[in-house]
Amino acid sequence: MIFLNSFLIFILGACFGSFLNVCIYRLPINKQIISGRSFCPRCKKYINWFDNLPLISFLFLNGKCRKCKKVIPLRYFIVEITTGIIFLLIYLNYNDLSTIIFLSVLSLIYIIIIFIDLENFIIPDSLNFSVMAIALFKNFLPNFNTSFIHEINQSIIGGMVGYLSIWLIIYLYKVIKKIEGMGLGDAKLMAGIGLLFGWQSVPFVLFVSAILGLIFVLPSLLNKQKNMRSEIPFGPFIIAACLIYFTYGDFLYSLILV
Repeated sequence: MIFLNSFLIFILGACFGSFLNVCIYRLPINKQIISGRSFCPRCKKYINWFDNLPLISFLFLNGKCRKCKKVIPLRYFIVEITTGIIFLLIYLNYNDLSTIIFLSVLSLIYIIIIFIDLENFIIPDSLNFSVMAIALFKNFLPNFNTSFIHEINQSIIGGMVGYLSIWLIIYLYKVIKKIEGMGLGDAKLMAGIGLLFGWQSVPFVLFVSAILGLIFVLPSLLNKQKNMRSEIPFGPFIIAACLIYFTYGDFLYSLILV
């Protein structure tokens, strides 16, 4: 029974992943994400339902549009299988329904943010504000057994510290270098993380995200493919650091404080 349930949860996640691909493509260009049929991103022709099945259609079509034969971005498959795996991991690790739903919704938003930022170097306000809203809402959920902050005042203080930490970096960089170093989308993203975990998470998330970003960009800097002024999507590294904090934050802080 557990195998069947796990399989169904994975498929459910993959189906949500298919919808996330719609959001990732349409949100940056301000197109409706609810109405309108799916279409090929290359030839813009409508996709038949049997060519729009999560994971299966991509593999069956060998990653190509049936009509124009052009390659479908691998991102579509990656998002679907990643969402399925995340849904499965949440289901296997938590028993409380409210916690499962909350973490699943939060994961969906963060996946959209990651891929939009990777492709477009922006984080839509609608996504950041959605994270902030559910981060505040979680303070009122009973039996919510996670590492999130569960006290509204601490949550609000965390949100303020998270936002100001990035805003201050942007301001100082602009004063010193006379150019924009980061976007306010990253500041709002950190505000959401502060609302979720409290101000204690902010130094950790900032430090780890900076290290991850440096590791990512260092080969391009050494090969001179990028320079210090090249645009880099920082949102994915903030979210990766947030995930590390969510999973190992208490343990890592206990090591530091020993």
